[in-house]
Amino acid sequence: MTQNGDRADGPPRGRDRLRELLDAVLDDDHHTLGDMAEGAYASPFHFSRTLTRDAGEPPVAMRRRVMLERAAWQLRGGASVTDVAFASGYDSVEGFSRAFSRAFGHVPSQVGPDADHWLPSPNGIHFHPPTSLWIDSRGRSGTRSTAEVTAMLVHHDLDDTAALLDAAKALDEDAYRRVRAPGRVVLWFEGPEETVAALLERLVFTKEVWLASIEGRDAPTDRADDLASLVARHAEVGPRWLAMVRDIDRRDAWGDRLVDALCEPPESFVLGSVLAHVITFSAVRRQLVRELLRTDGVDVGHGDPIDWLRSNR
Repeated sequence: MTQNGDRADGPPRGRDRLRELLDAVLDDDHHTLGDMAEGAYASPFHFSRTLTRDAGEPPVAMRRRVMLERAAWQLRGGASVTDVAFASGYDSVEGFSRAFSRAFGHVPSQVGPDADHWLPSPNGIHFHPPTSLWIDSRGRSGTRSTAEVTAMLVHHDLDDTAALLDAAKALDEDAYRRVRAPGRVVLWFEGPEETVAALLERLVFTKEVWLASIEGRDAPTDRADDLASLVARHAEVGPRWLAMVRDIDRRDAWGDRLVDALCEPPESFVLGSVLAHVITFSAVRRQLVRELLRTDGVDVGHGDPIDWLRSNR
C-alpha cells in the first residue's frame, strides 16, 4: 500500500470525495469552517452544505464530536487532561472540561482504561485509533447483521465468476484447454485442475452439486465445459444459489446440519460451513484462473471485493 491508500501494484483508485471532505474536517490545522473549506478546495457554503447532506452532520459539529472521541481515547490511554485539552484545539483546560462533561456526562479525569470513547452519532462516523475514522453502518440505517457481509461475499463470487467466464472468451480452444499447471490439485478429493477449462467448470459445478444436496435433488450430470455451456450453467445456478443463501439466512438456519446422501458414505455438514467452504475455494480458483489468463495477456483485474462494491454502488 502507498501512503494515500492506493496499492502500489495496480492503478490508483478513483477519488473518494467524501473521504477528502472528512480529511479536511479532521485535519489538525483546520480549526474553523473556513480552514476546512480551504483544505477541501471549496467555499465554506458549498463545503458545509455538501458534508451536511452526505454525512448528516454539520462539519463543525462533526469535528468537535470526533475530537472529543479522540480525547477520550487518549485519556483512556493515560494522557494528561492538560495535554489532551490543547491537542484537541481548546484554548483552556476549563473549556475542554466543560465540553467533555456535556458530551460524556462526566469530567475528563474520570475516564477509565475500559471507557467507551464513542459518542452518539447521526452518521456512524467515529474516531478510530490511532488516527483513522470508523464508519458504523448502524448509525446510518439501523441494526445490520452479518447477513449483509454474507450477501456481499456471495454476490461478489457470482459476479466475479461471470466476469472470468466472459474474459476466457479471449482464448482460443487450445489455450482454453492447454495444461498450464501439471498436477495442480485444489482439493484432494476433486482431482487435478490443470487448465482454465477445468478451473472454470469446477467453479460452476461446486455450486451445482452442493445445491443439489441442500435441495434434495439428484447429483448434476451435465458437465459440459465449453464456454457457452458454462455460461449457461452459471446463469442457471447463480440465482438459485443466491436464493438458497437468502432462505437459510431468513430462517437463521446456518447452524442446521445437512446429511449429504450424495457422499459415499453419507456425511453431515453444518450449513454455515458449506457456504464458507464454497466461498473459500471459489476464491482460490478465481485467482488461479486470473493467473492463467494473465499469461495469455488477458486483462482480468484483481478481483478485489472492495473495487467490486465501489463499482456497483
